[in-house]
Amino acid sequence: MRLTKRTEPVPGDTMNTISKRRAFELAAIMASVVLLTPCDALAEGCGLPNSKPEAVGFSAQRLQKLEAAMQVAVDRKILPGTVIAVARHGKVVDCKAYGQQDIEKNKPLRVDSIFRIFSMTKPIIGAAMMILYEEGKWQPWDPVEKYIPELAKLKVFAGLDSGGNMILEDAKHPPTIGELMAHTAGFTYGFFGDTPVDKLYKQANPLAGSATLKEFAEKLGKLPLLYQPGEQWVYSVSTDVQALLVERLSGKPLPEFLRDRIFEPLGMKDTAYYVPEQKLSRLVTYYTADASGSMKPEPTEPEVTKEPTLTPGGHGLFSTAADYVRFCQMLLNGGELNGVRILAPSTVQFMRANHLPDRLLTGQFHIGATYMLPGQGFGYDGAVDFDPVKVGYTVGKDTFFWFGLAGTWFWIDPTNDVVFVGLTQRLIFVPGVYGVNQVARALTYQALVRP
Repeated sequence: MRLTKRTEPVPGDTMNTISKRRAFELAAIMASVVLLTPCDALAEGCGLPNSKPEAVGFSAQRLQKLEAAMQVAVDRKILPGTVIAVARHGKVVDCKAYGQQDIEKNKPLRVDSIFRIFSMTKPIIGAAMMILYEEGKWQPWDPVEKYIPELAKLKVFAGLDSGGNMILEDAKHPPTIGELMAHTAGFTYGFFGDTPVDKLYKQANPLAGSATLKEFAEKLGKLPLLYQPGEQWVYSVSTDVQALLVERLSGKPLPEFLRDRIFEPLGMKDTAYYVPEQKLSRLVTYYTADASGSMKPEPTEPEVTKEPTLTPGGHGLFSTAADYVRFCQMLLNGGELNGVRILAPSTVQFMRANHLPDRLLTGQFHIGATYMLPGQGFGYDGAVDFDPVKVGYTVGKDTFFWFGLAGTWFWIDPTNDVVFVGLTQRLIFVPGVYGVNQVARALTYQALVRP
């Protein structure tokens, strides 16, 4: 995500120390990129036709800096491995795998390895919602409770009384679907904040503690909203609520709807809420960090080969670089890929536009310790760089982007007609991981030498 990262302190650290440490990590990657020899051959299998970089305005020589930086990130053990894919004008100019799929087994990463994409699930749910929007199933001003009565008459947190008890008030208006998709509906996540409402979320565990989306909604309906709908931007379970909306509005289970209306039409053959047994050998190990900050492998989900009964909208999908590139290219093309139309151009433009009012674009809103920058807003289930000068880095106007908890990231740049997908499996809040995203962006655009 193109956000400024403010790292949470760890014991013995000061913010100044952390800033110096992060600056050193980024500088080390940048300084090392000229020292490595990148792969010469463009890997096949990244979802779109291949092209020589010069044919679409990229410099092959300058792309070597991007490739070398990814190798440095692996060599310095910032990432266990990564797959990156760069495309312009619908043609892939760089697609390679670096590092390991499983370090302990010394198993190399492949371009068709399968990753947990976590919150990169959200834009896919957003696309599903927009399909239903085109069918007249909902309008942005519709109250969510119209379709999900489990969320009717929600109360709003208004502070604590002198005894430390919650003060609750009526909502000034019910949360709307438009607010839900822009994360301004009043919900929160629980684990990114420490407010009294976040603490209630942690205790109730409405998402992870539920077996179905209906059960999730029933639990969520008993919790107060964190703020009056429309008055703040807080990253939240809103996309999980949308998952239930897709089911209610379409009359189909979410996995079936996604398969029939998005995955199969786009040829996204490896994207689902589970990994079939025959594909399990391609599943990448997910790494967090131990007490020393070193790679710590997390155990594979015990039921990963079975479709779960709870299919959230905010995370949960598995995918590959090829599949996600095809999804991004569809959005970049205005809703169409290879003659298959998923959405109308006007619908995609509406989805990718900033939906936050000026009064919310103050720089105060954030995800944990990660703050949105001036010049950034939020569309429907993804962020947007609507003013690159204010954002403060090289990117095309109205670039649509998001990221995932395991360090995955993507951006769709309509101004330069560029798609970038980066996949890894390392907790994004481990120092240095988010910096790879930032370096990749700079090194991609320095290689773009012709309009």
